[in-house]
Amino acid sequence: MPAPDPLLPNPLFAAQVDWNLLRLFADIVKAGGIGAAARRLNKQQPTISAALKRLEEHAGARLLHRSASGVELTAAGRALYLLCEDMAQAACAAPHRIAQALQQVEGLARIQVVSSIVSPAFDAAIASLHARHPAIRIEIRVSPWRSVLDVLERGEAELGVGTDSGVRAGLTYEPLFTETQQLYCARSSPLYGTRVATMASLREQGFVLTGQDEVDTITHLRQRYRLGTVLTGLAEDIHEALRLIRLGTGIGFLPTLAAAPAVASGDLWPLLPDDLAPSYPMYLLTRQAPERGTPAQLFLDAITGHLRAREV
Repeated sequence: MPAPDPLLPNPLFAAQVDWNLLRLFADIVKAGGIGAAARRLNKQQPTISAALKRLEEHAGARLLHRSASGVELTAAGRALYLLCEDMAQAACAAPHRIAQALQQVEGLARIQVVSSIVSPAFDAAIASLHARHPAIRIEIRVSPWRSVLDVLERGEAELGVGTDSGVRAGLTYEPLFTETQQLYCARSSPLYGTRVATMASLREQGFVLTGQDEVDTITHLRQRYRLGTVLTGLAEDIHEALRLIRLGTGIGFLPTLAAAPAVASGDLWPLLPDDLAPSYPMYLLTRQAPERGTPAQLFLDAITGHLRAREV
């Protein structure tokens, strides 16, 4: 158990501290240790240690405990690290706020999404961004969900909307909405008007699949019950898969929000009881600490604001 901290908070911290020490402290925490931070920043380890000591003297509190596995934040260190993160975000936002103040906001916001996104927050963010900054061009590209993640990691888009069965270290995930899929048939199908008691009863049915756009939740469900072994249609886009199913080429899974108009018109019929319909989260995706352009940052601020308002 570490000894009680003998240092006291310094009321003159803001006036005396070198602000570069705060950025260095955040680098140490993110790297997981002083040595790792020194290697990442191409500096000598004693230089990093001395800088940390100066920051602790300014703060009047011990910020880190060293251990065999790296460093451990003290209570004071955790509090200061959160402030450092806030400061970093504020610093990143500064050029965007200046551009807004000078009314010089123009350029391109690139967004990579999966097909058939139905999200009021997403739509509201686009509308509000255009209303406030009509000189900004909004480019939306559609691709399978894995491609959305790859494009973001490569820096070819600044924002994305999609799902992920895991977590990629270089991306941040903001929950946007929960998507539910249902299994549908066409009006011409003998299954129309019925409800399926068991998934296994559908093994011999012809299926329309969505190829690379099929999320892992649906893939695992199909594989568990051996659904889709009889392939009668394939479309990489949700809208085209809906077309094939509506025209009677086979049954298939579709997002319920995308299929809702066809269900309301009677062209599609949901086969599964609601409690069997699979769901999964959809995320607003961004790269961690990217050099984001002002248009993309403004869109991110707009959609985040709509999401926060929804939570109140």
